[in-house]
Amino acid sequence: MFVVHHIMEGITMINDETRRKLREMALEEMITALDLQNKDSIYTNLPFDERIKMLVDYVYQEKYNGKVKRLLKQARFRIPNAEFNDIYYPDRGLDRDLLLELSTCQFIHNHSNIIFQGFTGAGKSFLACSIGRQACKQSIRTRYIRIPDLLMERDEAVEENRGIGKLLKKYSNYRLLLLDEWLLNDYSDEELHFLFELVERRYDTASTIFCTQYKVEDWHGRLGGGVLADSIMDRIIHKSHQLYSGDINMREFLAKRS
Repeated sequence: MFVVHHIMEGITMINDETRRKLREMALEEMITALDLQNKDSIYTNLPFDERIKMLVDYVYQEKYNGKVKRLLKQARFRIPNAEFNDIYYPDRGLDRDLLLELSTCQFIHNHSNIIFQGFTGAGKSFLACSIGRQACKQSIRTRYIRIPDLLMERDEAVEENRGIGKLLKKYSNYRLLLLDEWLLNDYSDEELHFLFELVERRYDTASTIFCTQYKVEDWHGRLGGGVLADSIMDRIIHKSHQLYSGDINMREFLAKRS
């Protein structure tokens, strides 16, 4: 009883040295939780194990929330607030069941890809970012980037003699990578080799979401029509879920509603 009473007293009253140690261990949330408990007599009268459980739950939730916030920020989504539950379905022809399945992020654990295909304004980026947010909520390291921006990073790396190895390693290490505006422009041979290296390194080890205006049957020509085009397509399409983004111009639709 003395030991329990002593521990309870320690939980109730923490001195500056204890606070310092908790901060040093990155447990600032524990200090906050203790201060919140000490302000309310309801908590101080609870059994020891109940208070400990509540402290641990609070710290865990705060750290989880903090991690998710960091992942969301680092992902750099084009549409940061794209929530899966906000997807508009009526009259779009979206495969709702498949989208619900993808929202569980099991496809990432299976190292599968997603291809969102549709015309400009059909909501491909929103769909991709909403899945990306789901991944972040499951503590999955995610990154969004437009292909033109990615190729610009490549050009800068070459011009500054930094090489592209580090760049490929950087984008290969994300468990989920969102590539927007896929095949929007024609690519040089050097750019095609760079894209091949990227999809090759990610093949069967990570997942990629491609947003494109072009149907898969048109990809070969857009990728130059040669052996390299075959190799790129094989590594993307082999394990992919393909979804049409719908028949409604969502930009125009949302503009009319606002």
